[in-house]
Amino acid sequence: MRLLLSVPVLVLVTLGLGIPAILAGLVDRRGELSWRIARSWGRVVLKVWGVRVLVGGHAPPPGPVIYAVNHGSVLDIPVLFAYLPGSFRIVHKRSLYLIPLIGLYLYCAGHIAIDRSKAFRARKSLERAALRIAGGTSVAVFPEGTRSADGSVRPFKKGSFVLAIEAGVPVIPVSLAGVKRVAPQGLLRLRPGELAMTLHPPVPTTGRGVEEAGALAEQVRGIVARGCAAA
Repeated sequence: MRLLLSVPVLVLVTLGLGIPAILAGLVDRRGELSWRIARSWGRVVLKVWGVRVLVGGHAPPPGPVIYAVNHGSVLDIPVLFAYLPGSFRIVHKRSLYLIPLIGLYLYCAGHIAIDRSKAFRARKSLERAALRIAGGTSVAVFPEGTRSADGSVRPFKKGSFVLAIEAGVPVIPVSLAGVKRVAPQGLLRLRPGELAMTLHPPVPTTGRGVEEAGALAEQVRGIVARGCAAA
């Protein structure tokens, strides 16, 4: 019954906030106004589904950072929009552009699509993310590259950490725990519940070379995995 009632409400909310967010992205190329609208959208989505998010951990340092987040469910993006501190852009799969309205919003608001079909295309995507960081904007990445089917934290790909080292910005590990209890098998199986988002202390990249990106990825993955297990 909750699903039958929630879906029409979510469609209306997405239309009601998505269209202004797209228009805002066309007017404000920095994407700040679009981001504020997306934050409202994320909180309304979670409220409609009956999902409560417990946010804990450490405040990020001043300046741009890279948030490295485990990817467990369709709720991850609404959770980040709703509760991740400050303005940021998401590095997302290019296939999200195919989702009506949401794909157009991501494009107009300056979020960064990554195309992993060829290495040079993925590299170009990371270069666009680097430009965002150089302009003072934080970036959120899902280093696993895809959603985890069983809720475990999969190995982290090193591309995002090459970006962090080259940009000289700290990495903030972010643990999302409990997502499989709330969203066990996608959008149509969502259920009310509680999940936790923990922001860990920053991992510095100063003094590291790109050859250390793999080790940095493992270090950050370990922090994220332990945070998920402890929540």
